[in-house]
Amino acid sequence: MTLISGDAGVGKTRLVTELAARAREKEFTVLSGRCAELGDAVPYLPLADALRDASTGPSAGGPLLDALAARPVLSRLLPDRNESQPAGGDMPGLVQQQLFGAVLGLLTELAAASPVLLVLEDVHWADQSTRDLLTFLSRMLHAERLAVVATYRSDDMHRRHPLRPLVAELLRLPSVSSIELGPLTASAMAQHLTELSLHRLDAKAIDRMITRAEGNAYYAEELLEASSAGSQLPAGLADLLLARMEQLSPAAQQVLRTAAVTGRRVDDELVRQASGLDELVYEGAVREAVAHQLLVPDGEQGYAFRHALLREAIYADLMPGERTRLHARLADLLADERRLAEVPGTAAELAHHCLASHDIQGAFSASVLAGEEAERLAAPADAHRHYDQALSLWERVTDPEKIAGVGRGKLAFWSAVSAADGGDTARAVTQLRRMLAYLDEAADRKLLCRAQERLSYFLNDLGEDAAAATAGQAAVDALPPDPPTWEYARALATHAHALLAFADHDAVKARAEQARAAALAAGAPWVEADALVTLGLISERSGKVAVVIAMYRTAHRQAAEARVLGVELRATYQLARLQLEQGDLDGAAQRAHEGTERANGAGLGLAQYGLDLQYLHYLAHFADGTWDHAEEIADGFPVRVTGPAEARLSAMALFIAVGRGLDVVEERWVWLEPMFARDGFVEYIARGLLAECALWRGDTAGAIAEIQATIRAIEEIDEGEHSPQLIRVAAVGLGALADQAAAARVTGDSDRLAGVLEQAGQLLQCARDGAANRQMPGFALGVDGRGWLARAEAEWSRANGDNTPAAWQAVVDAFGEGFVYETARARWRLAEALAVAGDREAAAIQWLLAKRAADTLRAAPLRTALADLGRRARIGTAEREPGYRGRGPLAGLTEREREVLVLLASGHSNKEIGIELFISPKTVSVHVSNILGKLGAASRTEAAAIAHRDGLSLSSGDAGE
Repeated sequence: MTLISGDAGVGKTRLVTELAARAREKEFTVLSGRCAELGDAVPYLPLADALRDASTGPSAGGPLLDALAARPVLSRLLPDRNESQPAGGDMPGLVQQQLFGAVLGLLTELAAASPVLLVLEDVHWADQSTRDLLTFLSRMLHAERLAVVATYRSDDMHRRHPLRPLVAELLRLPSVSSIELGPLTASAMAQHLTELSLHRLDAKAIDRMITRAEGNAYYAEELLEASSAGSQLPAGLADLLLARMEQLSPAAQQVLRTAAVTGRRVDDELVRQASGLDELVYEGAVREAVAHQLLVPDGEQGYAFRHALLREAIYADLMPGERTRLHARLADLLADERRLAEVPGTAAELAHHCLASHDIQGAFSASVLAGEEAERLAAPADAHRHYDQALSLWERVTDPEKIAGVGRGKLAFWSAVSAADGGDTARAVTQLRRMLAYLDEAADRKLLCRAQERLSYFLNDLGEDAAAATAGQAAVDALPPDPPTWEYARALATHAHALLAFADHDAVKARAEQARAAALAAGAPWVEADALVTLGLISERSGKVAVVIAMYRTAHRQAAEARVLGVELRATYQLARLQLEQGDLDGAAQRAHEGTERANGAGLGLAQYGLDLQYLHYLAHFADGTWDHAEEIADGFPVRVTGPAEARLSAMALFIAVGRGLDVVEERWVWLEPMFARDGFVEYIARGLLAECALWRGDTAGAIAEIQATIRAIEEIDEGEHSPQLIRVAAVGLGALADQAAAARVTGDSDRLAGVLEQAGQLLQCARDGAANRQMPGFALGVDGRGWLARAEAEWSRANGDNTPAAWQAVVDAFGEGFVYETARARWRLAEALAVAGDREAAAIQWLLAKRAADTLRAAPLRTALADLGRRARIGTAEREPGYRGRGPLAGLTEREREVLVLLASGHSNKEIGIELFISPKTVSVHVSNILGKLGAASRTEAAAIAHRDGLSLSSGDAGE
C-alpha cells in the first residue's frame, strides 16, 4: 500500500492517472474510485465508484463480473444489481465484516488471475466506513499481487482530521509506504509549461509564471491558460479561477455555480433541472464549460470539475442567499421517491442539502432515511452518525414521530446498535443506558426488552459481568412469556449467556432451558440453537462429553437450516474445540476447516467465531503433526498487529515458530507485547510459548520469569482461581525448575536447591488445582490437559532427583500417538530417564521414535536436544573408534575418552562428568586414568592443557567430530 500526499494542485491525480495507464499496459486489473466532499455522507463511495466504473465501463471484463456475482453482498454498493441480505444473527459488526471479507475475497480472486491496482483518490474526504475498509485491507493483504494507492490533501489535514490517526497507524506497517509530493522545481516547472504551451514562451513569461505558481503545477497551468487568453493575471489562485469562469457566457456560469453546490462530481440531469435553464441552452452551456476545460466528462451520466480547487473557489464566491436557494432546489430534486429508492447515497445528500438550506424538517427525515440506507450498505458507523443527527434534530421538528415513522426510543435503539456494529461498543452501552433512562412504563415493551437484551450482550462483551446479568434479567422481565415472541426467547438466551460468568450452573441451565422452550414456542430455531450451545457449555462443565457433542451438532444443524450465521459459527467453534480437547484431531480439523471456509465465504474471517475457527484449524494440525499444512494456515496470521483479533492469530502462530526455532519468533514478540494489556488471552498464549523458546535456548531464568508473568495474568482474569489452562504453563515452568534443580545438585548448592524445589511445589499445586477445576465440579480434562498434567508430575519428580521412566511413560500414554509433537517431547525425556536407569536398549528405542517425529516435523530445537542426549548417553548413534582424524596425542583417544576430556578440561568433577554422560563416577575414573596414560600427562591440569593446545573443542556439541 502506498499513501500519496501533497497540497491541492501539486499533481497527485496526474501521478495516479499515469500510474493507472502504465498498469493497464502491463495487463493489470485497474480499479479506481474517488471520494467527494460529500463522501462522509455516502458510505464506501470510492469503492462503489471503482466497482461501478470497472464493471460497466468499456473495458469491463469477465473476471470482475464473475467475482462480483459470487459475492452478492457487494451488490448493495451497485444500484443496478439485486441486493442480497446476509443472515448473521446478533453478533455486532457482522454485516460490515461480511462486506469487508467480500471485498478482500474479490481482490484476492482478481489478483490470482492478474495483478491488481486499486486507486482511492482524495481519502481526506472519505467516510468512516471507507477508512475502516482501508485499515482492514492494510492488515489482511499479504502475498497477493495487489497494489493499493490512496491519495490525500496534506493541506487539509488539520489536527483533528479523522484521517490523521489512520495515516499514522498505517505508516507503522512495513507494507505501507508514503510519497509526499512537494512543489516542482523551477527547471521541472519550466519544462512542464513549455510542453503544455501551444506557442513559444519567452523566458520572462515563464519566469513570472514559475514565481507566481510557487511549484504548484495546477496553478501554473491556470496561469498559462490565462496568459494564452491575454487576460490580466489576478493576485491569487481563487481569483484566477473565477476570472476564467467569468469569461464564459452567463448560462455556462450558472451551470458551474449550480454544479459547485452539488459537489465535484456533477450529475448531468440533476444540475440541468437545478439550473433552471432550457435544455438546449443548458447543453450549450455545458459544452462551453467543457471546451474551456473547467468541466471534464466523468462516466456516462455526468461531469467533474477539472480540479477540486475550482469547485471550491466557485462555491465560496456564491452569495449566501444564492447558495441557500441552490441547496434548497437540489433538496427538492433529490427528494424524488424513485431516486431515493434507486440511487445509493441520495438520502445522505438530501440531508446535507436540507441542512445547508436550513430545512430542519427535511434534514431530519432525510437523516433517518440515510441511516437506514447506510445499514443496508453495511456501513454501521455512518448509520450511527445519521441516526444521531436525526436524534439531535428531534426536538426542533413538528411531529417527529410521524415524519420518521418511528418513535424516539426506537430511533435511539437503532443508533446504539449501529454504534456497536461499527465497533464502538462502549458508545452503544452509553446510548442504551441514556435511552432506557427516558423510557417510561408506557413504552413499547418489545423495544424495552430488546434494548435491555442488547445492553446485556454488549456489557458481556465488555467484561462487565454483573451489569450484563442485571440487564439480562431486566430484558426478561420486560415481556411476558405469553404470547410467545422471539424477543422474549432472545432475552432468555442472552441472560443465560451472561450467567455463564458465575458459579451457579443450575441457574444458567434453567435459564437456557427456558430460552429453548420459548424459542420453540415462538418458532425461532436460531434462538433455540443459541440456547442449546449454552446448555452444552454447562453440560461440558459436568463432564458429559458425548451428550455435549450431540448438543453442539444439533445446534449447528438448526442454525444452519435457519441461515443465521452467527449462531452457526458459535456452534461450529464449540464443537471443533471440544473435539480437539478430546483428542479427535481429524474431526476437529475437519469441523474447523468447514467453519473457516463458511466464515471466509461470508466475509467473516476476522469476526468473533471466524477468527477462533481459524486458529482451531491451525491447532488441530499442530497437534496431529501436519506442521507444513499448519504453517500454510499461519502464513495468513499477521505479524505486525495493531489489535487484539490479529494478535490472537499471531500468538497462535508461535506454536510452530517456537517448535521449529524460527527467527520470526522475535519479530512477533515485538508486536505482541504491547497487546498484553489489551487481551489476557494473547498474553497467556504468547508468554507460555516464549517460555518454551527460552527453555530450548537454555535460559531457565527467562523461562520461569515468563511463566510467572503468565500465571499472574491468568489469575487476574480468573479472579485468583486456577483454571485448567494453567496446567500447560505450570508444566513448562516445572521443566525449567527441574533443570535448575539438577544444576544445584551437581554443584552441591543446597540452599539454591531448596528454593527451586519450593517454587516447583507451588507450580505443581497450580497444575493440580487447575486440573481439579473447583469452579466446575464434575469437569473432565481432555487428552491435552491430561497429558500436560502428567508432564507436570514427571517434571516435579525430575526436580526432586527421581527421574523415573514410569513418570515419563505416563506422559507418553496420556498424549498418545495423536499429539505427535508432545509425545515426541515426552519420549525424549523418557529416553533420558531410561538411560539414567541403565536401560540403554529401551532408551535407544524411545530416542529413535522421538527423533523420527522431530525430523518429520523439522522441530529443530527438539532435534538438537535429542542429538545432545544421544551423544551423552551413547544411544541412537554408532560408535566411531577412534574417529578423531587429527594428529598428535589426541589421535589415540576413543570417542568416549574425548567426551570425558572435554568435560575434564572445562573443570567438571568426576561426579559431574558421570551425570552429564550417564555413567558412574567409577567409570569416569577409569576413563580419566586411560586419558592421562595415553597423553603422558601427570595430572588432570596437564591433560586439560594438552586438550587446549591441540585444539579439542570444549563445546560438548562438537566432541567427537
